[in-house]
Amino acid sequence: MHQQDHIIIKGARTNNLKNISIDIPKKKIVVFTGVSGSGKSSLVFDTIYTESQRQLVETFSSFARARLPKLTRPDIDEISNISTSIVIDQQKLGHNPRSTVGTATEIYTYLKLLYSRCGQPFIGPSFLFGFNHPQGMCLKCSGIGTSMDVDVERLIDRDKSIKDGAIRHPDYRVDGWNWREYLGIGLFDVEKKIRDFTKDELDRFLHADGIPVQKKHGGGVYTKNYEGIVKKLKRLYLINNPEDLCEARKNAYNEYFVTSICKDCNGTRLNSAARAVLVDGRPISALVELELVELRDFIRAVNHDLAKTITPRILQSLDHLIDIGVGYLSLNRPTGTLSGGEAQRLKMARQLNCNLVDMVYIMDEPSIGLHAKDVNNVIDMIKQLRDKGNTVLVVEHDPSIIRSADHVIEVGPGAGANGGEICFSGNTEALLESDTITARHLRKQIAYRYGKRKEWTKYIQINGANINNLKNISTRVPLEAFTCITGVAGSGKSSLVHGALLKMTPNAVVVDQGRIGQSNRSNPATYVGVFDSIRKIFAEHSKLDSSFFSFNSKGACPKCRGQGVIRLEMHFLDDVEVLCDECEGKRYIDEVLGCRIMGKNILDVLDMTIEQANMFFCDHDNIKKKLSVLVDVGLGYLKIGQRLSSLSGGEAQRIKLASELHKSSNIYILDEPSTGLHMADVERLVDIIRKIVKNGNTVITIEHNMDIIKHADWIIDLGPEGGRKGGEILFEGTPENLICCSKSHTGKHLQAVLTCI
Repeated sequence: MHQQDHIIIKGARTNNLKNISIDIPKKKIVVFTGVSGSGKSSLVFDTIYTESQRQLVETFSSFARARLPKLTRPDIDEISNISTSIVIDQQKLGHNPRSTVGTATEIYTYLKLLYSRCGQPFIGPSFLFGFNHPQGMCLKCSGIGTSMDVDVERLIDRDKSIKDGAIRHPDYRVDGWNWREYLGIGLFDVEKKIRDFTKDELDRFLHADGIPVQKKHGGGVYTKNYEGIVKKLKRLYLINNPEDLCEARKNAYNEYFVTSICKDCNGTRLNSAARAVLVDGRPISALVELELVELRDFIRAVNHDLAKTITPRILQSLDHLIDIGVGYLSLNRPTGTLSGGEAQRLKMARQLNCNLVDMVYIMDEPSIGLHAKDVNNVIDMIKQLRDKGNTVLVVEHDPSIIRSADHVIEVGPGAGANGGEICFSGNTEALLESDTITARHLRKQIAYRYGKRKEWTKYIQINGANINNLKNISTRVPLEAFTCITGVAGSGKSSLVHGALLKMTPNAVVVDQGRIGQSNRSNPATYVGVFDSIRKIFAEHSKLDSSFFSFNSKGACPKCRGQGVIRLEMHFLDDVEVLCDECEGKRYIDEVLGCRIMGKNILDVLDMTIEQANMFFCDHDNIKKKLSVLVDVGLGYLKIGQRLSSLSGGEAQRIKLASELHKSSNIYILDEPSTGLHMADVERLVDIIRKIVKNGNTVITIEHNMDIIKHADWIIDLGPEGGRKGGEILFEGTPENLICCSKSHTGKHLQAVLTCI
């Protein structure tokens, strides 16, 4: 019986896991906790999920396996009694402009059905209301709702000739290939100012479509078609997602293209026939602009016989989304604009409409991006997944979610090499009686204090901010102090900070939740900029060029190209990585490895922890300064040559913060810096913030974590709710006074933790 009730793991050694064995109860809510970098993700994602996916793929035919993601077996002796796993993570839902909240949740599918059955005038099947279908979309914008066009006035300097550089776009720089081609095709007077072109000449220059021209090449002549510069740029740039362009091309795209609402459909994406159909006096294009809470009210009021089988399904999906804290969204919101937390909650709500059982749902910090008032709704949804007969594995630090678990597994006791062990496995009652670091924090035995709040006199004045849902608000943001911008999800925090405040402080350092570099050649040393200095030191001692000490350049093993391993393609089976037999995994040629400083070669240095390297290079101020910051943010246990792709979410966030802290800017904007941090790591983060402020800098955070908010010198609380019901300033002042603000959800939840100061 025990065999069927538990996932059984024996000898797990993925990343920093120390040959652990554990039984994980099935059909329960199991929370995995521990300090950042302790090995939680290695156990849950890199071991359990990876092996579940691998075994599932192995059941398919070789033809199917060749077309599925390649998964290698995790470093483990045995794993048994595992079910099919689904990860509900914080990965965004893609950047396709055709994907919206409505299409991602399938609510729009049911709305189309509702209008095809109950709408007047009747026009036919549901696909006629689809903005992704040729017979439903606006033909002018192809169902996008916006149009991109070249900004001719930015692109062309009319006071210059083509020869003098009238085309400002970097693809057409003077002496470049495209510039030389213009001079040779003979279609234009290249020494004539653009403003002196006739109407026909200007139209040909900008918009010509396929004018044959002859070009000389070598000893021959060939014919090609000249394409107007506006037409050519639209063809080259608009077929690609801007996010996929290189940085230089992305900048050019942003500078020379303008977005405007489609004039034919007024941004609704639909053709005139679909827009003319009404249900209870409203077109479908108006419903997708409503907030989900408002849409629910409308659907509840629909009273048509043909709608009785449709509206319950719409309402079920809307209830799940609203309960989970994203009721401020609209169906027309592109999924690419959602935060990681919002995307995760959409995925979670979607799974609640699924009737599969005996699944393993794996969640990565579902509390991220949620105000404390919404966490209980997430807990209820997790319980619903469990009650359907599923196993729910949750990687989490939030005390409320830990307390709600059926079973808790704490990994630790420390991070990196100091972690990777099972410190506790049992129910929450037993956890509270244990002596783990999580238990001590949950019992509130660790009362963290820093002293008086800093008084301030200088500030940034924001007047009349009305970006997104902000309601013409004005506020003061203190300088040389620690300010928290708080409020429920969707209340306007990001609009205030990233929209209004950043316009006034363009030189501020922003540490957001964007992805850290994922190249397998990137490591902490390269990311914070010390590897160049280290290579230079080796070069000075060896008389070799510094490029020899890069595993991406001259010093790299020629067989594996500095990777240390060789990837073998196994066709219908998974690719296999084998140790390079020439360098034996050392990545460098022997000549480089023979060069030493203080008895260590470059490979020895890359194998040092950040803390060890900080001591080793103690006489080199430029290296020590940057490595010391990594130690200060609690990453001293990482190896300086460790792949960034192996870092946990909390580690990635902190290394990004550390890479910015050595800069000279005196304003730091942190977007939910508590992401991925254990309660113990939050203390360290607050220490860093206080240190930054003490040195005369300004720190502004967008935050939901009460254990950070309670330490702020100043709070600006937005609300009272999200979306249209938000965008107002409810409170400005110290945490002690916020708890007296009856309108503030933050104040109500802050009161419970403020006593710990």
